[in-house]
Amino acid sequence: MKPKAKTVFLASTVTLFALSLICYPQQSLEASIRGLNMWWEVVFPSLLPFFIVSELLISFGVVNLLGVLLEPLMRPLFRVPGVGGFVWAMGMASGYPSGAKLTARLYQEKQISTIEAERLASFTNSSNPLFIFGAVSVGFFHNPNLGIILALSHYIGNICVGMIMRFHGKSQEKGKQKRSKHSFSFPYAFRVLHETRLKNEQPLGKLLGDAVRSSVQTLLMIGGFIILFSVINKLLYMMHITEYISFIFQYILHLFQLPKELSIPMISGLFEITLGSQMISQTDKAELLEKAIATSFILAFGGFSVQAQVASILAEANIRFKPFFIARIMHGCFAACFTYILWKPLYVHPADGNMRVIPTFLIERSPSWINHYWELLHQFGPIITIVFLCLYIWLTAAQWQKKVIE
Repeated sequence: MKPKAKTVFLASTVTLFALSLICYPQQSLEASIRGLNMWWEVVFPSLLPFFIVSELLISFGVVNLLGVLLEPLMRPLFRVPGVGGFVWAMGMASGYPSGAKLTARLYQEKQISTIEAERLASFTNSSNPLFIFGAVSVGFFHNPNLGIILALSHYIGNICVGMIMRFHGKSQEKGKQKRSKHSFSFPYAFRVLHETRLKNEQPLGKLLGDAVRSSVQTLLMIGGFIILFSVINKLLYMMHITEYISFIFQYILHLFQLPKELSIPMISGLFEITLGSQMISQTDKAELLEKAIATSFILAFGGFSVQAQVASILAEANIRFKPFFIARIMHGCFAACFTYILWKPLYVHPADGNMRVIPTFLIERSPSWINHYWELLHQFGPIITIVFLCLYIWLTAAQWQKKVIE
């Protein structure tokens, strides 16, 4: 009976979505354009270099070298191999869903086990610093000081998630726990680097072409999800479904003493973090601390758009999505709690016995490089996207032509 009920539910949902597109064509088009602009202006040009470099680092054996060197840190803390340190660092630097992509790649190369892949994916996916400081704190809140709170809460919360998820699958690993036969050793690490490079004797041009093609394919999938969930979010609002859900959500917010006005922005944030963060920043009947807590939660939760991207990447490698979803809920709770804890020591300053809050619209104190880089992304991002899409088409056509000739 369950499979039949699932079939009816999925068919009904897709049919309702199709009818909604017909009923609200103008709003759907506007939401689609908004998602497309976000993808080709910011997401594609900011993630592409990280994806390409990551592919090359794996091919040249640099990741294996780091795996040997980071084994003494990653194994005791998170119960994952040392190569997880590379995934962790790249995930923090480049943002969602880099951690999932690199985890899937290492799993497919049999450098990590299934349980280790589930652990690794749970804490190596996060928002990148540029988005937290540039888009959220400066762009939406016009408050660069808020970025420090959000970033620290976000990354400390992720570390806590990793330390909890180290216990995931512990019973399944009894008698199977892998331990490195070699201690921390630079000579052994460089030997591993050399042996890995020798195993992959492909020309540099071929490696670079494969890296570009694989990265663009992943980014096209990410773009599709961003546009899809942007449209879904808008349709839910137009059909007043968001409004009905907000009534239930208000009771949850009341338990945490947060204003009910944050319900609709947070629901939007559960689907797409950029729109949710923007709506939270524009909520008038909420204090800045309350806005920061709500924003911290949705940044850590990632939104269903990001989770759908991760689910697609993990599914291709046959890695379960459920542990990742549970970890995102934990991360959201941790990040919100750390925002509350860090608020007074890092944001509020005692002055003459009174608590004085830093002015909200203090844009001039923001790091100039963040504003400059963010402006460059919006200005030149579309050009970079178009150039690499053309390069991808050329590489794919060349590969297809080569197969036809052979």
